[in-house]
Amino acid sequence: MGKSHQAGSIVLRGKRWYGYYRKEVIDPTTDNVRVVRIVVRLGLKSQMTKLAAREALRAEIAGQTNQVADGGPLMDGSATFEWFVRNRYFPLRQGDWRPETAKEKTAQIEIDLIRKFGAEAMESIDKFALQTHVNDLARRYSQDRVKQARSYLKSIFDEAIEQGFLVKDPTRKLKIPRNLRPKDKQVLTWDQLRDILATAARRDRLLLMLDMTEALRPSELFALRWISFDNKNTLSLTETVYRRKLRPFGKTTKSLGKVHLPDGLAEDLRQWKLECPDPSPKAFMFPNADGGVLDPGNYRNRVLKPLAEALDFPKLTFQVLRRTMATRAQNLGSVKDIQAHLRHSRADTTANEYMQELPESVQQMVGTVYEMLMAGKASERVM
Repeated sequence: MGKSHQAGSIVLRGKRWYGYYRKEVIDPTTDNVRVVRIVVRLGLKSQMTKLAAREALRAEIAGQTNQVADGGPLMDGSATFEWFVRNRYFPLRQGDWRPETAKEKTAQIEIDLIRKFGAEAMESIDKFALQTHVNDLARRYSQDRVKQARSYLKSIFDEAIEQGFLVKDPTRKLKIPRNLRPKDKQVLTWDQLRDILATAARRDRLLLMLDMTEALRPSELFALRWISFDNKNTLSLTETVYRRKLRPFGKTTKSLGKVHLPDGLAEDLRQWKLECPDPSPKAFMFPNADGGVLDPGNYRNRVLKPLAEALDFPKLTFQVLRRTMATRAQNLGSVKDIQAHLRHSRADTTANEYMQELPESVQQMVGTVYEMLMAGKASERVM
């Protein structure tokens, strides 16, 4: 099917020029080509002559009529956002997502994007509508959620262009708002960590000591079985748990593997093995009342939250503990060491997302810089 050479028509409605032209589109549900009439809102009469309006319409026609990669007609851009996401986006992406991840991503797209733009035609959604919506999300949700929503929008519209539903990308200059909610950067002190261990019950003290020392994710911690412990100084991470379902894989490629246990912690585990209800190889180290896997959410509500209230902490979660261990360890090893400790795939995740600055460490560093400078001056005076 050849390209159209139509000029379209110009009409003055009120104070503004409007252009009309025909566009061949493919109905995505039937694959049949049909012609639709397109209306283009052009400039004000006071700012644009009729000749300039015709030129603007020609440019629009050149950009919109049969200008897809294969030279064929566009798919029907009047397909709704919801239809496209459900029928053309989700089926492609869900093959790349793990089942649990797919549920979370799908739910977020449903709530943050389909609920807002679902009934609107893909071709009618412009940058202004998208940017104002992202700005609104920033007033209500966390940084990560807003950034994910923007990423999903860019991915959805990129796919719409790739499949020939659109020519222009309304997300090309979509920005992350500056007024994002500050991230939670709470870090505990060594004394606060010791207070947690001193206050916790026997089982919880050992569980939290293991989590603090090895910086385990809750999905790794609660999946531990006695077969994971070599009864010496090694713990093997071979599976994780998510929503009470065990998985033979971890969050990253480096999540699973062997971790070293200090002598004292290994001895505590051996003692707990003698005291726990079921020390058989397949039994969980820290089971629930029925001998099954503990739910991290329940543990957070039943153990961590009461501990935080008893110790007057703003919040106590496993994320706070991992961030604390990454931060407190920065004077004990290199970034690569801490990356290995947290088992991150990338060092920048460790440095930028987990490790926080320590005012006392910065102060000590400045003092050391001053001492080094003064040492140079002292040597000059001696000479």
